[in-house]
Amino acid sequence: MTLARSEQAWRVAQQYLAGGVNSPVRAFRAVGGTPPFIARGAGARLFDLDGNEYIDYVCSWGALIAGHAHPDVVERLRRAVERGTSYGAPTELETALARRVVQLFPSIELVRFVNSGTEATMSAIRLARAATGRAKIVKFTGCYHGHADALLATAGSGLLTLGIPSSPGVPPGTAADTVSLPYNRLDVVEGVFSQAGEEIAAVIVEPVAGNMGVVPPAEGFLQGLREVTHRYGALLILDEVITGFRLAPGGAQELYGVQPDLTCLGKILGGGLPVGAYGGRRELMELLAPVGPVYQAGTLSGNPLAMEAGLATLELLRRPGAYERLEALSARLADGLRWAGEQAGVPVTLNRVGSMLTPFFTDGPVTSYESATRADTARYARFHQAMLRRGVYLAPSQFEALFLSLAHGEDEIDRTLEAAEEALREIVSS
Repeated sequence: MTLARSEQAWRVAQQYLAGGVNSPVRAFRAVGGTPPFIARGAGARLFDLDGNEYIDYVCSWGALIAGHAHPDVVERLRRAVERGTSYGAPTELETALARRVVQLFPSIELVRFVNSGTEATMSAIRLARAATGRAKIVKFTGCYHGHADALLATAGSGLLTLGIPSSPGVPPGTAADTVSLPYNRLDVVEGVFSQAGEEIAAVIVEPVAGNMGVVPPAEGFLQGLREVTHRYGALLILDEVITGFRLAPGGAQELYGVQPDLTCLGKILGGGLPVGAYGGRRELMELLAPVGPVYQAGTLSGNPLAMEAGLATLELLRRPGAYERLEALSARLADGLRWAGEQAGVPVTLNRVGSMLTPFFTDGPVTSYESATRADTARYARFHQAMLRRGVYLAPSQFEALFLSLAHGEDEIDRTLEAAEEALREIVSS
């Protein structure tokens, strides 16, 4: 495999783009080597500038559940582009996609479209603070909710300890009202609410964590969050930017039987185009301008291209057997990776929920950020490099999810598992 053209493109990119990329993980700092520059995608495959072909398990970080350049999505986009790319005015497409979301998510009565998951979570938190008249937000360590200032924070050991920003440029005052607690520790949440529950506006959580690698919720964790927030008059916000439409038509809240006050969506909702959304009960959503006093706006929000791609993608997911196919292939991939690790004598803990999974290079269970960070990141980096050389494109970080799409099939799984067996033997012997 040669990456000569990608290496040249990488040198040029670093002259004009901060860090050479527009999102940090793309720089391959966590796994080493030159990031392949992608020329095109088709189905479950990526093709780089040098003509190398890869089976793709990033799928635009989960957005492409239909695969790359699905003909139905492409045709809808082609027709949409010919009509114009943006109007800054209402369209029926926005209503059509919002209606579909409301049909699939019983907790959502009204929707507001934005342009990213970050915008969705930021706006939902603003709405929660306005609705409750409270300032504090509870989040969980290892859960990522975008790069809004208030969410790039951790908290001290006590609830009233000044929050410490986890990124330069975030003012301490902004972080002070963000409380970061350990994921899957309902007892800690109960303790915090018993101290200052009347000050907490909302709890925001990834129902299945996907940004410390895949970490499922412990039994009763989400239901416990629902109960404690209801008891203290706080709102429960489920960040389903990753899990929405992926784990079930109605997202993780359908899978786990939990009804939040507000839901944040993105990724699959836009079929691979920039999109985000948040929604919830009518009385909450009608606090938003122009009906209510809470302001939020966006020039490209609800743009016709994203709406068309989203509608086309959700129609594909309605086809009989779509979720069953994703489940069966994902289970086979997970079982095969686990078996390959055992055969090579490499400790691998495989976490999977539906069509999102992570192989952690550790021999213990991964149930939290703390246990996730015990994984052998150097070994994952070597595995990633070995798989890339064999034509398999994995997430360039131990702490990310792998995703399958409807375009993946038995052949892709077979080739991936064959590559994994070779790669694991290679890293053991090196």
